[in-house]
Amino acid sequence: MQDPETPEKQPKKSKHLLLKIDSWIDSTVWNAGFRSAEIWEDITIFFRRFRVRGWKRIVFELGGEGLTLGSVGAVLMLALAQPAFEATKEDWRNRGDFAVTFTDRYGNVIGHRGVIHQNSVPIDELPDSLIKSVLATEDRRFFDHFGIDVIGLFRALVTNAQAGEVVQGGSTLTQQLAKNLFLSNERSIDRKITEAFLALWLEANLSKKEILSTYLDRAYMGGGTFGAAAASQFYFGKSITDVNLAESAMLAGLFKAPAKYAPHVNLPAARARANEVLTNLVQSGLMTEGQVIAARRNPATAIDRNEQEAPDFFLDWAFDEVQRLASRFHQHSLVVRTTIDMGIQQAAEDSVETSLREYGESYHAKQGAMVMIENGGAVRAMVGGRDYGESQFNRATKALRQPGSSFKVYTYSVAMESGMTPKTTIIDAPISWGNWSPHNYENRYAGRVTLETAIAQSINTIPVRLAKEKLGIQPIRAMAKAMGVESPVRDDVTIPIGTSEVTVLDQATAYAVFPAGGYQSRRHGITQILDYDGDVLYDFDRDEPPAKRVLSEKADDEMNQMLSRIPYVGTARKAALDNGIVTAGKTGTTQAYRDAWFVGFTGNYTTAVWFGNDDYTSTNNMTGGSLPAMTFKRAMDYAHQGVVLRPIPGIENPLPSPKTAAAKPADGTPQLVRPRMLSVESTKILKDLGEKLKDAAPLEAQKVASVE
Repeated sequence: MQDPETPEKQPKKSKHLLLKIDSWIDSTVWNAGFRSAEIWEDITIFFRRFRVRGWKRIVFELGGEGLTLGSVGAVLMLALAQPAFEATKEDWRNRGDFAVTFTDRYGNVIGHRGVIHQNSVPIDELPDSLIKSVLATEDRRFFDHFGIDVIGLFRALVTNAQAGEVVQGGSTLTQQLAKNLFLSNERSIDRKITEAFLALWLEANLSKKEILSTYLDRAYMGGGTFGAAAASQFYFGKSITDVNLAESAMLAGLFKAPAKYAPHVNLPAARARANEVLTNLVQSGLMTEGQVIAARRNPATAIDRNEQEAPDFFLDWAFDEVQRLASRFHQHSLVVRTTIDMGIQQAAEDSVETSLREYGESYHAKQGAMVMIENGGAVRAMVGGRDYGESQFNRATKALRQPGSSFKVYTYSVAMESGMTPKTTIIDAPISWGNWSPHNYENRYAGRVTLETAIAQSINTIPVRLAKEKLGIQPIRAMAKAMGVESPVRDDVTIPIGTSEVTVLDQATAYAVFPAGGYQSRRHGITQILDYDGDVLYDFDRDEPPAKRVLSEKADDEMNQMLSRIPYVGTARKAALDNGIVTAGKTGTTQAYRDAWFVGFTGNYTTAVWFGNDDYTSTNNMTGGSLPAMTFKRAMDYAHQGVVLRPIPGIENPLPSPKTAAAKPADGTPQLVRPRMLSVESTKILKDLGEKLKDAAPLEAQKVASVE
């Protein structure tokens, strides 16, 4: 039988246990707090021994604040160093492993890239006069600093302040190498910070001798040459080991401005610069006046170089393409046949330079870029800037600039794909999308307009209204990428009017879809890569996939119908080609007139033109329909001389009539004249003959009677 008292005893035991636990927690917490207070009091008493007063306290307070700010600065510097860390992840040494000879579309040698191994000379074998000339001129404290010369930087600041202008640079030789290897010539604080970190990284990972050797091998020396060894062969026709003091001084003077001081271009300027180098040798104590007097009296003379200038911007881009394709094979000594046409290339360079020389000052525009693609994908010309010697930064392939209204074609292409037509009407009126309210030029609104009128007049509200109410942003981004824009496309509501940065090459590639019938343009700069035994390692037609359709035939035809009106009734009337050649395209002008574009095409070629300033300052009201359209016309008129005209798909009367084809230019502007070539009929006969010879069976050996 169960004990009646057991149920009463169990609750009492449980209650006592809970009271014990509560008591233990209270006492433990109280003791911990009491003990902590005692410890804190002991610490306070201990540190009172170090309490300072008066001027000593001020010093300690400043020291404490300095440590705090130093910690914040260290974190900030670490964040700023991230671009430098990213740059060093690439195999930057690999560029020197290639020795590439480039030819144009016809097989003529146009330049070299990479370290030409037979010309590269170990630094221990270089003349002492060359090493001293370079160090005396570029970095006298090279062996004393750690990549950044604080003393030299302070001296340059003082000198420039006294002169009231920049007369002396503060960059070390290591910093210059960092820029040559990893960075562009963009003038910005971000680039200088990254350059400084990269200089420290180079000093930590390379010896002084390796830094100097790499600098002498990689620097651009003018005339399409890279490295002192190649420059010595080019300018003096001799090995770098054989140059004398006068020639060493002239070579050392090229590092500052190779285009300005190249002796085959301006020998007096090159000699004056070499004389400055000789003075630097004396002032730095590396030589005496008696040692340099003979070089002053007998300056160096360059050999005659009446050769065509190398297309250096194109070669830089093609060299990057070679390295991308070279993962398919192990050979690094290569002969590369490119797509460039040197006649068109020269016309493109002349067009950009002529425009800047005649109108650059009035428009406050200092730089321009152009890419011309033959319909079929071959890049025939590339201008990456005004002067490669002054700046090797390729504005055609690397400069990300807002395209303005030239980006609108992607919005209209999506609209055509969605079932709209050029005759579809949309209301042109003020519109807001969130906190953003785009405006038309001069704040004018036309009410209900057709899409063909909207794109011809470059109305801003129409593509925004299309994106907001009918299309959405994602289809526009997808269309731009599908047509060939390789730069990242922003994901925000402003992109319909061209706020997402692109390159000139992007725009030329994408617009080339229109004359291609809606298929990918297959833009390329390399047709074949061969080794030195003549074996074909890569062939574009053989190894690349066929073009895919990115626009339906309907959408492509309708886009061509709209774009072909713009040079005649729209914003690009200065772009219409002579001789009745049907032209299509779109202008682009960005906010505050920072960028001006024209991207246009015919049935034969597509060309993108950009003008602006490297520092993003505004031009003087330059629009895409002014200087870019004029430059486009000048280059394209040249390219179309003597070629069979192809029609733009989907438009009426795509070819000029005999009457318009014989018409003279209306404005009287002197034209660039293309050299006469074989007629179309002669070219066709030779091609057919070549194909027959290629397919013909080999001749059998025949016996020949001997004469005895």
